Amino acid sequence: MYGAEFLTVALIHLLAVASPGPDFAVVVRESVAHGRRAGTWTALGVGSAIFLHVGYSLLGIGLIVSQSIVLFNVLKWLAAAYLLYIGFKALRAKPAVTGTDTVAALPVVRSAGAAYRAGFMTNGLNPKATLFFLSLFTVVINSHTPLAVQAGYGVYLAVATAAWFCLVALLFSRQRVRAGFARMGHWFDRTMGAVLIALGVKIALTEMH
Repeated sequence: MYGAEFLTVALIHLLAVASPGPDFAVVVRESVAHGRRAGTWTALGVGSAIFLHVGYSLLGIGLIVSQSIVLFNVLKWLAAAYLLYIGFKALRAKPAVTGTDTVAALPVVRSAGAAYRAGFMTNGLNPKATLFFLSLFTVVINSHTPLAVQAGYGVYLAVATAAWFCLVALLFSRQRVRAGFARMGHWFDRTMGAVLIALGVKIALTEMH
């Protein structure tokens, strides 16, 4: 009965999640710098943050945020500050002491909790994600669709997001891929830092429509 609506939601979500953004940049950086385990936990953090967006969209809080310039700006500046923070940390990366690709490609120890928080905060604080889910649950999904069905959509969106970024983590944590990035050493980290800073600035300049 709700098959067509679900397919529309799934297609829109696929297009959104596949486009490079803060989530993609953070998962790639964690995977290359710290290995598959950290990348996977980061992906799970991004996926679980979707429940946050779905939750307030179903409760109508997202509508309040979208109508309040103050609340929107608070969320926007928190997201920008976090991305700028991890971006500037990456910019300070120093060349490896050893000159071998093998040593450089070894993952730096990163706790599961830290990797998870990186993914969760990057997605959870992103005001563009807030606006995306608000529009999804107010424009695309019919208001007469039962709450249980809408919640089911939310579960799918969270699982699909986590699965997609787990695949990204799997790809970028492969030894050959990591060894290739390791040849660029600290320049890769600095490049990712610049990307994160640019994304942070972009979010900071986001206007509420």
